[in-house]
Amino acid sequence: GKKQPHVLAVPFPAQGHVKPLMKLSRQIAKRGIKVTFVNIQCIHEKIVANNKNMSGDNINHNEEDNIILASIPDGRSPEDDPNDTFKLLESLRHSTPGFVTELIEKINISNPDQKISCLVADITMAWIFETAEKMGAVPVAFSPPSAAAFALVLHTPKLLQQGFLDANGSVTKSETISLSENVPTWQKNELTWSFSGDLQTQKIFFDCSKRISETVNQATWLLSNTCYEIEPSACDLSPNLLSIGPLLESPNPKSPPISCNFYSEDESCLAWLDSKPPGSVVYVSFGSLAVFSQQQLDELAFGLENSGRAFLWVVRSDLANGSRAVYPDGFLDRVGEVGKVVEWAPQERVLSHTSTACFVSHCGWNSTMEGAGNGVPFLCWPYFSDQYHNQSYICDEWEIGLRIEPGENGIRTRDEIRGKIDKMFCDDRLKKNAVKMKEVCAESVGEGGSSYKNLEMFINHLVE
Repeated sequence: GKKQPHVLAVPFPAQGHVKPLMKLSRQIAKRGIKVTFVNIQCIHEKIVANNKNMSGDNINHNEEDNIILASIPDGRSPEDDPNDTFKLLESLRHSTPGFVTELIEKINISNPDQKISCLVADITMAWIFETAEKMGAVPVAFSPPSAAAFALVLHTPKLLQQGFLDANGSVTKSETISLSENVPTWQKNELTWSFSGDLQTQKIFFDCSKRISETVNQATWLLSNTCYEIEPSACDLSPNLLSIGPLLESPNPKSPPISCNFYSEDESCLAWLDSKPPGSVVYVSFGSLAVFSQQQLDELAFGLENSGRAFLWVVRSDLANGSRAVYPDGFLDRVGEVGKVVEWAPQERVLSHTSTACFVSHCGWNSTMEGAGNGVPFLCWPYFSDQYHNQSYICDEWEIGLRIEPGENGIRTRDEIRGKIDKMFCDDRLKKNAVKMKEVCAESVGEGGSSYKNLEMFINHLVE
């Protein structure tokens, strides 16, 4: 029989990494190519638990999607703290190559006509490419953040060599780092790996970035969830980067796709949105990792309430520094139907909903692409990593958002929050620019667009 291509997809085990790689996998599968999507066990269990569309038999197999969910152990011992990301990073690097090798061998024996021919891995897992080569699979790197964030990571060896950074990843020579005059500069404590006040953590993240710059060139292809038109200068800094984004959900899929949520989506907010006037709702979500002090949550609650606007607020069960949030006395009663609080929302359906006016966001790159791709302007509240630089794109480069500024003590006050919400509703320039962004993104992923052509080129190579 003719050999069929078969892709193994290996994400980094975080919500913001698993989701875009699954979207890429769906694009590949849609063209009739089989994809095995492999998560570490604890993440696999979360995804299966939160998949309403999967029952008994088809739990790991969605025929129509050509996607199979598989899992491998994470290599940690029972006494390790399950919430220690750094321990996880270390154990993954040592254990994953062996587990992935075994998985590929198993797949190849049971599917001799559909052996793993390509391994797509997150750039943070680029050390897995040695395994890919050993197993005869084409190594492909997938970069979930912006092209600018990727360029910064690629430039770390040079910045170290030229003395702009020290061994901890701290900026030594100036207040900022600039890679090109047309890419927003990075403030010294706003680099992808910055953790001011925790040098040990920062060094672990910085070493991870250095490792990416050393291993990622082993990949035959380098795919990025961005589009050339929105960050051309940053794309030009990495000539091998193929922009294939923004990876967005198709608005009304025939069958509900495998979702990759670590939390269960509360779809009741969609009917609630239906009941609100067009362009009236403030959507508030800080992604899967950000946490806040109780004081800051109180300020946000009062800011939303005092704005007098309808709001949909995503409050994860661990948002208050790892615990459940406590609302100000009587808050939920007072806001009544004007506000809705959910634990997790079907974000893209919220952003594409006509009632949604703006997005109070941590500015993770997935959220940035989903907001921009749906023509929704931003109120920016970055938490860490690349989110500050994404904020610069949103506010300064694309002019589709405003910053919610922290005060002296780092707290964003209720008056600042309310003031920026008011300003957003008074300034239609932001909305106009956001709608333009939506058109640019749609053109890029539409037939004949730059991202569309790059993705086609990659997929045609898989089939050859």
